[in-house]
Amino acid sequence: MTITVRFAPSPTGYIHIGNTRIALFNWLFALKNNGQFILRFDDTDTVRSKTEYADATIADLDWLGIEPARIEYQSKRIPVYDAAAERLKAAGVLYPCYETSEELERKRKLRLARRLPPIYGRDALKLTAADREKLEAEGRQPHWRFLLPNFKDDPFAIERTEVHWNDLVRDRETVDLASLSDPVLVREDGTYLYTFTSVVDDIDMEISHIIRGNDHITNSGVQIAIIEALGAKVPDLGHINLLTTASGEGISKRTGALSIGSLRRDGYEPMAVASLAVLIGTSENVTAVPDMATLADIFDPAATSKSASKFDPAELDALNRALIHAMPYAQAKDRLAALGIEGERAEEFWLAVRGNLSRISDAAGWWKIIKDGPATDEQLADEDRDFVRTAFDLLPREPWSRETWKLWTDAVKIQSGRKGKPLFMPLRIALTGLSSGPELADLLPLLGREGTLARRP
Repeated sequence: MTITVRFAPSPTGYIHIGNTRIALFNWLFALKNNGQFILRFDDTDTVRSKTEYADATIADLDWLGIEPARIEYQSKRIPVYDAAAERLKAAGVLYPCYETSEELERKRKLRLARRLPPIYGRDALKLTAADREKLEAEGRQPHWRFLLPNFKDDPFAIERTEVHWNDLVRDRETVDLASLSDPVLVREDGTYLYTFTSVVDDIDMEISHIIRGNDHITNSGVQIAIIEALGAKVPDLGHINLLTTASGEGISKRTGALSIGSLRRDGYEPMAVASLAVLIGTSENVTAVPDMATLADIFDPAATSKSASKFDPAELDALNRALIHAMPYAQAKDRLAALGIEGERAEEFWLAVRGNLSRISDAAGWWKIIKDGPATDEQLADEDRDFVRTAFDLLPREPWSRETWKLWTDAVKIQSGRKGKPLFMPLRIALTGLSSGPELADLLPLLGREGTLARRP
């Protein structure tokens, strides 16, 4: 059997780090098991679903390194859902209901007042054909509910009916169907709800494993009943913990917070995002993993905590720096060239400055300092000006190497009597215009003797 998983977002906004955690878990599970990953858009909500959001999701997943075996759109599969709905109607487990939302709310309150569970009482099952004709003549259109198998012979004599599965993340899970209302699968306008379309697609696309958020646990109990009513095999299920913001708030598409697009525009590395999204809230240490294959090796859905995890951008910053500091020039080359950093000394420059960067884009500032002169952030103190001028008179002759900095500062130390910060800091400010940065031993050969002398105050 081929392991087949899916990521099924609604294209009603830009995917955020919480959505992406689900996508990454499925992608890594497929990689680990030599399986396939399907991207499936739940776009049957024609009002809120937008092509631009679907296209952005495809681009975001591509940036992360997730490569779907195929892309599906539920809006193009309506005939498949129509056929499945007819099968359930023929089996007598999909029945028409005519209550308005106001009527349903009144019935719910009445059940609560009678100390009964606030679930749908299946009143529509008592309607005769004549009753239905009358309601429809009044202009009412039915919505259709799935009859949960939580009774023996009499659908009004509901009894405890447990659905069990061995969860890939949470071990044994149980949902009692007696505690739930019969779910609406078809709206009054004939459109389908996710609960139904997801099941039909999972069957049709032979999804073997479903990994999604633990907010779907109850929904899974309902969907198992629908899958079995359609005569199909239930996939293996896994429910992972949800992510919150650092302050504990839920992450929503509506706010745009922590969207993958915004993280990409902010200069984060895709593997920094993937590493934190996958490893946070697991028993694994959160480290900067260099590539998806390595992350797949250490990935284990069963190592995931059951409680929610906080996504802290400060941790993302640390992972991003770690990846950049270890990044070989070949990996950064094209992106550096896009910043105008190219030529025979580009690799030497990269190796000199990468340990001081938080984003690859930060390299542009250092390239400008090397090419055009010091920044203007820091100015020499008056008492250091004469010292620096004298120090420049002691510059060694070329050729220069990484050892030149030590040769120069040793000579300056002997001549001036200065050492430590009083010696090094004025030279750094004169050369770069900044009080911190890459090792000057690495920068001097890039500047060359002529370029260094040009910075004499």
